[in-house]
Amino acid sequence: MGKRDAPAGTGAPAATDPPEVADGGVPPQGPPAPDDESSTGGRGGRGGKAKWVRRSALALVLALLLPILGAEIALRVNYAGELSDGTYTRGQDAIWLGHAWVDGRKTDADVAALARRLKSTGIRDLYVHSGPLEHDGTLPESDYPRAAWLIESVHRELPGVRVQAWLGDKLATESPDGLRLQNASTRTAIVASTRQILAAGFEGAHFDLEPLHSGDANYLDLLDRLHEVTRAHDAQLSVAAHQIDPLPAFHSFWGTVTNHPKWWSQAYFGQVARRVDQIAVMSYDTMQPLQSLYGGYVAQQTSLALEVTPDSTDLLMGLPFFHENRFGHRGAAETVPAAVRGVRLGLSRTDADRTNFGVALYVDFAATEADWTAYREGWVR
Repeated sequence: MGKRDAPAGTGAPAATDPPEVADGGVPPQGPPAPDDESSTGGRGGRGGKAKWVRRSALALVLALLLPILGAEIALRVNYAGELSDGTYTRGQDAIWLGHAWVDGRKTDADVAALARRLKSTGIRDLYVHSGPLEHDGTLPESDYPRAAWLIESVHRELPGVRVQAWLGDKLATESPDGLRLQNASTRTAIVASTRQILAAGFEGAHFDLEPLHSGDANYLDLLDRLHEVTRAHDAQLSVAAHQIDPLPAFHSFWGTVTNHPKWWSQAYFGQVARRVDQIAVMSYDTMQPLQSLYGGYVAQQTSLALEVTPDSTDLLMGLPFFHENRFGHRGAAETVPAAVRGVRLGLSRTDADRTNFGVALYVDFAATEADWTAYREGWVR
C-alpha cells in the first residue's frame, strides 16, 4: 500500500507591508495561512489521523499474517525430504466404524466383506460407534443392540482384531448445550457407562469428546478413573485427540479470536497420552489449502506427538477417509496420499524405529476405493 500525501493548505502566502491605496485605507486581507494544526492537514488534522489509522491497520495485518505465512512456508519445506526405510505399518492401525454395525443394519455378509477388506492390512482395532453418551454421561443399552453379534462375528472372521466401543458427545465448552465434564456426577456416570460396555463384551472404550479445550483438568481426572476400570477388565482405553499447537500457544490466540481454541498444547497432549493405552490424533480438518501444505502439517503433527507420547502408549495418526468441502477442510488438499507421506516423514525424522505406532482411518462409510488403495500402497506395502 503506497503513502498518500496530506491535503495541501489553501491560504495565500504571508503578506509584506500593504501598499498604499488612493483613499489612504488598507486593502482587505486574504484568508490567513494555515498553521501546522489546521483541520486541512498537518500532524493533528484529519489527514494525519487517516494516515495513522491506515498505517496501524497495515501493521496489525502484517503482525497477524507474517507468522502464519512463515508457518505455511515451513510446512511446504516440511513436506520435502527422504523417507526412512521401514516406515510402514507395524500392524497396529485402527479404523472408525459407523453406528450401523451395532444397530441392526449390518449382516453376516457385511462382516465377511469387512474381513476381506482388512485381512491384508495392518488394522488391529475397530472403533465402533456405540453411543453417543447422553449429556449426563449415561449410555442407553438400546444404543448398541447388536454388539454381541458383531464382536462374535469379528472374532470369527478376523482373529486378533479387537472391537472397541466408540463413545462420544458434544461438550458444553463453547455453547450452553452439551456434556459438562466439570460435574463430578457426569464423570461418575461416564465411568459407569464404561463398565457397562465392557460387560457387553467390548474389548476397549474409545472416547471422542469435543470440543475439549487444552488444559482441562476434569478430563485428566476422568481418564485416571477410566484407566483403573479398563485395566481391571484387561481392556483398552483409547481417545481421539485434538491437534497440537502448530505455533507456540496458538490455541490461546485462536481461542481469543474465534472462541474455539481447537488445538492442544504439546504439554497437555503429553499429559493425556500418559493416561491412556492408545491416542489417535484427529489429523484432518486442518484448514490447509494444498496437498503439500497438508502433508507438511501432518508431518509436523506426527513429530510433535511422538516427542511427548510415552513408548508404552500406542500413537495413531488419523487419515482422512472422507471427502468434504467446508470451512476448515478442503477435500482436494486433505488426501490419504498426502497424509501417509506426512506420517512417514514425521516418523522418519523423529522416531523411525518406534514400535507402538500406526494410523487410524476415518471413517468406513465415507471411504472410497482410492482411499483404500492409497493406504495399502503408501503405508501397508
